[in-house]
Amino acid sequence: MAIAITSPEFDQLAYLHAPIGIVLTENRVIRTCNPAFGEMFGFSCEALVGKSFAILYPSFEEFVQIRDVGVKPLRETGRYSDERVMARADGRLFWCRVRGNSLTRQGDPLARAVWSFADLSYERPVPKLTTRERQIVMHLAEGRTSKEIARLLTISPRTVEAYRAKLLKKFQAGNVAELLSHLGGMPGG
Repeated sequence: MAIAITSPEFDQLAYLHAPIGIVLTENRVIRTCNPAFGEMFGFSCEALVGKSFAILYPSFEEFVQIRDVGVKPLRETGRYSDERVMARADGRLFWCRVRGNSLTRQGDPLARAVWSFADLSYERPVPKLTTRERQIVMHLAEGRTSKEIARLLTISPRTVEAYRAKLLKKFQAGNVAELLSHLGGMPGG
């Protein structure tokens, strides 16, 4: 039977050399992050500490919208995960897998949380999409209906359907599964 040896030194080594980005946030402000997180986004860790997560999103609208999607599961289970498009310091967009645990689930689940980020750019290129198209596609990939997407984005279900039709035509897809497949192996594709 192996005995796990833990010490602050080992814990620090694991954090500093983790193959994924790890970040601790308070109210969506970065309090600390490991080098993999900074490198993934093209910043030094020092440059990120104290900054709002908003600087890592393609648009401020997407930063706001993902908060509204994530709060409910964080409050209910203390956990949240998805795959989304983020922005590097130089403006290049990339897909990443995001997983988080709220440390303050009972109150405001975003008051303090720890997150992991895995860069998926090597397996999933980012197609040219508008902010709203990215939002629609993200929700379609998660299996949401037009009504659910409309409610989350505060637009009409008809608008969602119009975007869906436009995306299907743009990528010459016959259905959502085919659309997601054309978009580079996105979730659900």
